[in-house]
Amino acid sequence: MRLLAAIVTALAVAALAAAGGYWLGSRGAASPASESGGSVASTTGETANAGRKEPRILYYRNPMGLADTSPAPRKESMGMDYIPVREGEDDADPAAARQLRISTEKVQKLGVRSEAVQLRALDRTLRAAGRIEPDERRVHAIAPRFEGYVERLYGNVSGQPVARGQPLFEVYSPELVATQREYAIAAQGVESLHDGSDSARSGMQELAAASLRRLRDWGVAEDQLAALARSGDARRTISFR
Repeated sequence: MRLLAAIVTALAVAALAAAGGYWLGSRGAASPASESGGSVASTTGETANAGRKEPRILYYRNPMGLADTSPAPRKESMGMDYIPVREGEDDADPAAARQLRISTEKVQKLGVRSEAVQLRALDRTLRAAGRIEPDERRVHAIAPRFEGYVERLYGNVSGQPVARGQPLFEVYSPELVATQREYAIAAQGVESLHDGSDSARSGMQELAAASLRRLRDWGVAEDQLAALARSGDARRTISFR
C-alpha cells in the first residue's frame, strides 16, 4: 500500500511539473513576439505621421471676425494673435472669412424662416402722423399799395390751390381811379398836341409818364395799363393776380 501511494504521489508531482513547465515556456515564447509586434506597430504609426504633411498656411485672419487679414503672423489691437487659415479649411477663401455664420441652434432660437426664391413686390402700409407746412421760399404776400376796399374775393378759403396769373381779388380805390383818369387825359393830350409847341407836348408827356409810373408802383399789371392806354377809360376796380 505504501509503495502504491508513493508511486501515485510521484506521478502527480511529475504531472504538475510538466504542466508548469509548458505554461512558462508558452509565456516566454509569446512575450518576444508581442514586444516585436508592438515595435512594428509603433514604427508604422511614426512612418504614417511622417508621411502626412501639415496643410499650408494661406494667411492669418483677425480673431475678432473683422475683414482684415495678414500674410504673416501678427497681433490685433487688443493683443490677440491672428488665427492661421490653412488649405482645405472652410474659411480658406478670404471672402468666406468676412461672412457671418450662425449656428443651427441660434437660427432656431431666432425663428429664422426660409422659403424658395421668387419674384414678387414687397410692400407695407405705414400709417404715421404728420404736419404739412408751406415752403417759405415759395410764399408770396399779395397786398395793395394804396388805400382802398376789397370788393370781390376769389381766393377765399385757406389752402385753396391757385395758379399763376389767376385773379385773387378786386380792389376799388378813389385814388387809383383818379390816377387812371389823369394818365388817360395826359395820353390823349400828347396825341392832340402832336402839331403843338414843343414845350406843351413835353409837359403833357411828363404828366403822362408820372401817372404811368405811379400806376406801376402801385402794382397795376402791364396788360391793364395797355388796355387803359388803348381805351382811355379808367376802370372802377383793379384785379390783383
